[in-house]
Amino acid sequence: MEELARESIRSISLLSRPARGSDVPRLGSFGAIFIMLKSALGAGLLNFPWAFEKAGGVNTAIGVEMVSLVFLISGLVILGYASSISRQKTYHDVVREVCGQRIGHLCGFCFVFNLFMISVAFLVVVQDQLDKLCLSLYETVTGNTEEEMPNHWYTDHRFALFVVCLIIILPLSVPKEIGIQKYTSVLGTLAATYLSVAVIAKYYLKDEHTADLTPEHSQGLDSWASMFSVVPTICFGFQCHEACVTIYSSMENKKITHWVFISVTSMIFCLIIYTLTGVFGFLTFGRQVASDILMSYPGNDVVMIIARLLFGVSIITIYPIILLLGRAVSHFCHADRAYKSQDESSLDGLGCGDRPYWSFYLWPEHIYSCYGADAQVLIFVMVFINWNIIVLTKICLFI
Repeated sequence: MEELARESIRSISLLSRPARGSDVPRLGSFGAIFIMLKSALGAGLLNFPWAFEKAGGVNTAIGVEMVSLVFLISGLVILGYASSISRQKTYHDVVREVCGQRIGHLCGFCFVFNLFMISVAFLVVVQDQLDKLCLSLYETVTGNTEEEMPNHWYTDHRFALFVVCLIIILPLSVPKEIGIQKYTSVLGTLAATYLSVAVIAKYYLKDEHTADLTPEHSQGLDSWASMFSVVPTICFGFQCHEACVTIYSSMENKKITHWVFISVTSMIFCLIIYTLTGVFGFLTFGRQVASDILMSYPGNDVVMIIARLLFGVSIITIYPIILLLGRAVSHFCHADRAYKSQDESSLDGLGCGDRPYWSFYLWPEHIYSCYGADAQVLIFVMVFINWNIIVLTKICLFI
């Protein structure tokens, strides 16, 4: 009876506690799907034809995609459910509420480091696209070669990157609500889709299809090793878990069934775009496909010059989402002291203040008495997903 009373009091306190920074949600299904799409459709799109070649062909790569997608969608659903029961609006707040204070701080640190590495990687991609775009435009307009291109300060790709960050990325990152990003997300998704359409069109417009499609390793341990080597690339392509909690908490309809629909729909659209790009890019060039699919096409190809420009736009539209999530972590560090004292007083009243927060993960019977049986599962799943996302991201960035 005493344990039952503790559970009831705890449930009432969680339901009555308002989430920090709570505003009127204004994100509908359409906007949520596009923000999820834009969070996932990033630099990984360029690598999917190469991943299909490394995996050993179309059938093997699609199989890896489908298996990975099961775990990725499950992670999105679990994060949405964790946000609903904890009534928190950000990833690290959910982890702090479910796993305790110390795990929450560790997650916040890893979360910022993860976002920082993604930002650096995307800036490198944008800089690379600007450099190749300027070179392609110069060769197309003047007919001269790369060696004849004059070196001026205003033609330096570093100056162009600075201008892009100052004039485009910074103003887009000012809004503090993720719901506003639905407009740029639509633009970024359409820009990324153009690359997929261009790859398909180039395949059908090609006069002869003579690409070598035989896998480098057809059997044995080498074929298995080659297949598993592309798992990080494929998982990185579908990665949008950092933003999913913020997206879910900003939605008008927060039913879990509706969130499952949003997660499945957005991931299916991502699967279609990634698969079409990977399949037709691989069928066009076979074993000669470059790790960056755009590098496999001639530099003076106008269709691919436009694709390079739009892909740069697609990457730029991801930055406001990344910076919004990083800014939320910085606010978390300042606001956590007052929130911590409130939590400690409520836990003391429930009889759960006799152990520090980090011991909740180490003492399952104490978790059950204070949070219920669901918390044990959520703690394990949340910590597992958090670390796996970080590890997979790091592997993808340095392969």
